[in-house]
Amino acid sequence: MATSIAANAWVDPRAEIDEEVVIGPFCTIGAGARIGRGTRLHNNVTLMGNVTLGAENVLFPNVVIGAEPQDYSYRGSDTAVVIGDGNTFREGVTVNRGSEKEDGVTRIGDNNFLMGNCHVAHDCKLGSNILIANGSLLAGHVHIHDHASISGGVAIHQFVTIGSYSFISALSRALHDVPPFMLVEGIPARPRCINIVALKRNDFTAERVEFIAAAHRLLYRSKVGLSHAREILRTNNQISPDVETLLAFIEGQQVGKHGRGREVRRAA
Repeated sequence: MATSIAANAWVDPRAEIDEEVVIGPFCTIGAGARIGRGTRLHNNVTLMGNVTLGAENVLFPNVVIGAEPQDYSYRGSDTAVVIGDGNTFREGVTVNRGSEKEDGVTRIGDNNFLMGNCHVAHDCKLGSNILIANGSLLAGHVHIHDHASISGGVAIHQFVTIGSYSFISALSRALHDVPPFMLVEGIPARPRCINIVALKRNDFTAERVEFIAAAHRLLYRSKVGLSHAREILRTNNQISPDVETLLAFIEGQQVGKHGRGREVRRAA
């Protein structure tokens, strides 16, 4: 299929458009845009600034990607948004480009699904296979690891890190890092149980699940300290790669401030 650009779309001649791209009516594509093969833009999509879209992405109406960061300190430097392949951005999603405070890039991986009216602020880093439901808001410098799920109306504080295979319940306020494999909810959001649904859907074995559950019981129900919990889990032969990942995440969280391991970046 050849590239198709609606007659009433505006595409800067300096934009780089690959084959089989579809650009619908009333889209606005700026000079810094690079759009990969098979990506489809429905009507009224705006790409501004330096925006790289990989292959087979789908952008629904009123998506805006690449606007300047909403940061008082931003002084107009040449920052960017880089997006991988196979992502879906539903109606009204906004993704701001990076600021000067980190590497200048807001980055989104592959096969993510962002539902209507989500916002991804400057310098966020999203992995792959992430689901973010309607109206959720990511502040600047948020990192989300692969296979995380965020329900509707969630607000995530600056510099928060969301671990892999975690889930944040609807209308929660994520002020602290969310450990991998955990389900969190509340204001502020706290770990309540392991995210058993995600673990089963991703073919975690019963033994892997039980080891993660044992770590959760020690850390969040019995309130055992990190080093003591590690000793108990090792004694019970329940140290696995998943558990090591969880313990390392919590250790990094404790190094930071206010329950956010990457909060030290703010001072830097």
